[in-house]
Amino acid sequence: MSQKLENAKSLYLKGIKEGHINVVDTLTGDRYTQHSTGVPDGSKGFKEFFADFLNRTNDRDIRVIRAIEDGNNVFVHVYQDIDNGKAKWVTTDMFDTDENNRMIEHWDVIAAYTEVKDTVSGNDVVLGDFELKDLDKTAENKILVRNFITDVFQNGNHNAVEKYVSTEKYIQHNPQVPNGIDAVKGFLATQDFNYDFIFKIIGQGDHVVSYSKATFNGTELAVFDIFRIENGKIVEHWDNMEPIPPRDEWANTGKF
Repeated sequence: MSQKLENAKSLYLKGIKEGHINVVDTLTGDRYTQHSTGVPDGSKGFKEFFADFLNRTNDRDIRVIRAIEDGNNVFVHVYQDIDNGKAKWVTTDMFDTDENNRMIEHWDVIAAYTEVKDTVSGNDVVLGDFELKDLDKTAENKILVRNFITDVFQNGNHNAVEKYVSTEKYIQHNPQVPNGIDAVKGFLATQDFNYDFIFKIIGQGDHVVSYSKATFNGTELAVFDIFRIENGKIVEHWDNMEPIPPRDEWANTGKF
C-alpha cells in the first residue's frame, strides 16, 4: 500500500476513530480544499468540525473496507458505527494528493447504512471481501465505465446495457435494486434518474470509481459509484448518494 493511501486511512482511523484530530496537520499539504459541504477548508476547518463530533460520541467503530489509488488520487469506502448503533453510515471519500503524498483536496458522499435484512438483494451495502485484480486492465476498465454511464444513462441507449453489464451475473449493493441485469433494465425503464455530469473517474485494476452529479426525481445528488469488472463486463456495483444541500448551507465551494 502506498504512502498516500496510508495517509488517507490514517485520517480516518487515527484522526476520527481514535480522536487524534491534530494528525490532520501532518497528513495534509499547503492547502486542504474541502468539498464536504459542512466542513470549512483547511486543517483548521477539519479540526473545528471534528472536535464537536468527538465531544458528542464515545465509541466509533470505523472500518476502511475498500481502498484504491490512481495517480495522485486515492479513494476509500468506509463503514461507520457510532456509539454502538446510535448511527451507522457509509462514507465514500476521494482525495487528491501532492508530491509528498499529503492530501490537498477532499470530496465525499455520506449516507445512512442500510442493514442487510432491509436490502432488496440480500447483499450488504458495503461490507465484504476486497481484492484488486487485473491491474494491467485499469485504463480499459475506466473507459468501459465512462462509456456505460454516457451511452446508457446520459444518451438514453437503454438497449445497450448488455454491451457493458454481464448477463451471467450482476451483484447489486444498492439497497433498493435486486441482483441481475434485468433489474438494471427495469430501473432504466421506470426510474427518473439522470447523470448530469461525470466529475471524475479513477480506477485500479478491476475496480473503477466514478464521482458524478445526478438528478433523481428532481433532487440533485452527489453520487459515488463503484464498479467491479470481469472479462470486459461489469459484474458488481456499489453506490453512495447524498442530496446536495442549498448553496447557503455550504461552508466551502460545494460538492464538486
